Amino acid sequence: MPTICAFYGILIQMFWKDHGPPHFHALYAEYEALIDIRSLEVIEGHLPRRAMALVLE
Repeated sequence: MPTICAFYGILIQMFWKDHGPPHFHALYAEYEALIDIRSLEVIEGHLPRRAMALVLE
């Protein structure tokens, strides 16, 4: 897997030939969210509030 960062049990992944718009995957336990790189809005999925705050920071 193309993991670019790992902290507090959260994995940030980016895939080379993934669909648009440009985004990254944030995984935490059984949760996953796709987050737009430009606006930092969640495209799909969700994370617990505290995990999401750490990802956006």
